[in-house]
Amino acid sequence: MIRFLKKHAIAYIFMFPAVVFLVLLLLVPIIRVFINSLYNANLLNPESDVFIGLDNFKNVIQDPLFWTYAENSMVYTLGSVLGEFIVGLGIALLLNQKIKGRAFFRGVMIIPWVVPIVVAGMTWRWMLNPDYGIINVLLVNMGIIDQSINWLGNESTAMLSVIWINIWRSFPFYAISFLAVLQTINKSELEAAELDGANMFKRFWYITLPKLKGISSILIVLHLIWTFNNFDFIWILTEGGPLNATETLAIATYKEAFMTYHYGTASAISVLMVAILIAMMALYFWIQKRQEAKEG
Repeated sequence: MIRFLKKHAIAYIFMFPAVVFLVLLLLVPIIRVFINSLYNANLLNPESDVFIGLDNFKNVIQDPLFWTYAENSMVYTLGSVLGEFIVGLGIALLLNQKIKGRAFFRGVMIIPWVVPIVVAGMTWRWMLNPDYGIINVLLVNMGIIDQSINWLGNESTAMLSVIWINIWRSFPFYAISFLAVLQTINKSELEAAELDGANMFKRFWYITLPKLKGISSILIVLHLIWTFNNFDFIWILTEGGPLNATETLAIATYKEAFMTYHYGTASAISVLMVAILIAMMALYFWIQKRQEAKEG
């Protein structure tokens, strides 16, 4: 053991600052959130904090709006991840073909991902404006709709619009990742399958898709976490409105903490978000494990 430590001493010395930084930046705040969830914490009067045990969780769960926010979070997360996966995979398959201008399209595709969230959000708000937005103008001129629609201000279209905008912004990450794997697939396998009579769908289903399984799992897990916790994009577009139609648990946490200053309640919502994420991850891996068992 001593010999091992001496051998790797330099590596541990260089790693130590990074470990300290991560602990202070991530671990300490997370522990603090769990502690605050057990107190009647208020940012305006920190001296009046009182230990109340699980009362914050009880009050949150008994609030009907909590379940609305939870449902909105699930719809937003699952809709976005599914849409990003389908669009990203489709674009990757197209850009993997030998088409004219392929390098140009590959470069342009990354733009939505690198544009700052604030810029993208404000631009889409302008484009979807019911009075002068270019989206409504184009749809009316094309005869698709009869009159302008308040996409972000209507309860029936707000969530769909937010999901679509999030798909537009995030699909390049999927497309680039899928494209990198597609480039490694041996073309001779596809050619041999084609000679054996396999059509395009069968070649994709039995050769291409299995090779994308590993990267697909990584992308889905990462984006389930990122999207479920997403705050800034929804806040810029709708601030959770109209009438809580797009208010997710992340938005509710922000409002509780920094608008009503109920830090204990906000911490309880955050802890419940962690629990929901853990349950989602467990369900996803359970489904994946069962599918692997069937295939095996």
